[in-house]
Amino acid sequence: MTALNVIEAGPEHARQIVDIIHRSFGSRPALDPPSTAMDETEESVAAVLAGPGGLLVERRGLPMGALLFDESRPGLLGLRRVAVDPDLQDRGVASAMVGVAEDTAEERGKDGIWLHVREELPETVQFWTRRFYHPHAQSGSTIEFGKTLWLSREIPTADDMKAFAGRLSTLLHAGDLLVLSGDLGAGKTTFTQGLGDGLGVRGPVTSPTFVIARTHPSLVGGPPLVHVDAYRLGDAAEIDDIDLDATTDDAVTVVEWGDGLAEQLSDSWLHVRIEVRGARPGDPLGTAVDTGGDETRVITVKPRGPRWVGVPLRSTLLGE
Repeated sequence: MTALNVIEAGPEHARQIVDIIHRSFGSRPALDPPSTAMDETEESVAAVLAGPGGLLVERRGLPMGALLFDESRPGLLGLRRVAVDPDLQDRGVASAMVGVAEDTAEERGKDGIWLHVREELPETVQFWTRRFYHPHAQSGSTIEFGKTLWLSREIPTADDMKAFAGRLSTLLHAGDLLVLSGDLGAGKTTFTQGLGDGLGVRGPVTSPTFVIARTHPSLVGGPPLVHVDAYRLGDAAEIDDIDLDATTDDAVTVVEWGDGLAEQLSDSWLHVRIEVRGARPGDPLGTAVDTGGDETRVITVKPRGPRWVGVPLRSTLLGE
């Protein structure tokens, strides 16, 4: 099968794109109020392509799909007129465009993406929901969906890890949940110490392995930090046994080894994965207990759920 070719479109592609928009939106059920997509002209599309730009999908020179970008909102990339030729559905065109659009947003230093979807189009709503876009506003029958982009970066030293976590702490408030994963000794507790410093909680923040959960009250009038080590917990039922539901709404909760266990505590969370870059001498699997060395780590932060829509995660953590 010939691969799809996703092109960063310019004004010279306006005629092809307006044709796809008209074909796509013209094939949809009648809506009230009707979509304004049918009002697009070659001139109006060319004007957008000369500014924020757009994408065109082709295969063997055949135009198959298109979208237009919108940069009217600081820190965000909007997607408009997302269109696939109705005779060429179910060929991965829309998914390919969305993937490239997210890459474009990252390259442009954006924190996230927004777009409008009509609630009368349930299959379209489902498409975006499956790709971790969340509804966060609605005007009439128009739903605004959003997604905050994930990020990954190298962390050379333990001090850098604490500083990174400290920047993240400026975005946190009561009710936030962080699920931490990574090898033994990767730096999960070091990360949590940085969070604790940033939140201004009573320390010291140490691994709660033998007590399962430890609460650090705030010294500055903010939320407490609840630090959980789920390493010895067998399943999600054991998370229930330590009654975290009683504190989740009022605290910032960090669960080490929480993959597949802690996500039930909230409809939104941050998944934070920390990996050691390369094997350490005498430790080819990277499973030794952290000795405080300065091996480079790679930290990945992925937001999940509506809480993180519109939050400047990338720009705060990466200084973009």
